[in-house]
Amino acid sequence: MTGKIRVGIVGYGNLGRGVELALQRCGDMQLVAIFSRRDPARVQPVNALVPVYPHDTLPEFQDRIDVLILCGGSKDDLPQQGPALSMLFNTVDSFDTHAKIPDYFAAMDQAARSGRHVAVISVGWDPGLFSLQRLYGEAMLPEGDTYTFWGKGLSQGHSDAVRRVPGVKAGVQYTLPSEAAIARVRSGERPTLSTREKHQRECFVVLDDGADANAVEQAIVTMEHYFADYDTRVHFISEEELRRDHGAMPHGGFVIRSGGTGAGNKQVVEFSLKLGSNPEFTASVLVAYARAAHKLKAQGQQGAYTVLDVAPGLLSPKTGEALRKGLV
Repeated sequence: MTGKIRVGIVGYGNLGRGVELALQRCGDMQLVAIFSRRDPARVQPVNALVPVYPHDTLPEFQDRIDVLILCGGSKDDLPQQGPALSMLFNTVDSFDTHAKIPDYFAAMDQAARSGRHVAVISVGWDPGLFSLQRLYGEAMLPEGDTYTFWGKGLSQGHSDAVRRVPGVKAGVQYTLPSEAAIARVRSGERPTLSTREKHQRECFVVLDDGADANAVEQAIVTMEHYFADYDTRVHFISEEELRRDHGAMPHGGFVIRSGGTGAGNKQVVEFSLKLGSNPEFTASVLVAYARAAHKLKAQGQQGAYTVLDVAPGLLSPKTGEALRKGLV
């Protein structure tokens, strides 16, 4: 491969902006353009020189972009955009509705193979890096239990789902882990924990004028795949309070594998993240896997991939020789 990897961003919210910032730190990659369903004149990239085009002009750029990074939401955007665009481009996305990943993978695999492209799906930190840690834990400690805890932090996917509820003008959602449950797992106890015992969810919502607060709350707390299995609290606040108190987007979490080896020896393996900006870190992971998607395509591969299918060395701009010398 010669020259820089040419990248396009589809969607320019918090995640899209994070991708632009991440690309600025990657000397082997070049941002070609941003594509938005909004009026391009109203989209303001960090770098004012980056061109913004209407979403429906994407097919015109097939020969000018190596990888598209899809920054839409998992609830409504990616299920439609992903298959359509992976027929035309190599793509990377952060689809994060865990229960629907097998179906989404199948749709993306069919579309990408039809277009002879590579589509890396569900990239981020969970699903993504945490998925890898769960695999490593199960493979290394086959006799054991895996626990995943998220937060405390602001969830992009769940916040997006909240904002799409009719009657919601704006809002955010926080995931809160149970400190007591984490302590039990770290001790090697290996407890059986229900979904409700591990986490709570807390929403801060600004209502549209005239919206029914009770109807909005019920729509949120009963939402399948997002809130129905959790104890969820909904707080109604003003736009001023939302801007003042909920502008930052921290997050993080833990994957813990607790198991045994030999004659009853306890082994606990933990991987954790503490993120000052959830979208900026997720964007950084997306950019690394965009590099991998480009390399896979250059190898003649096609179809859908998850992080479990991508060799770690493909994420780096360094050669295999340099990686073996510096990291192994």
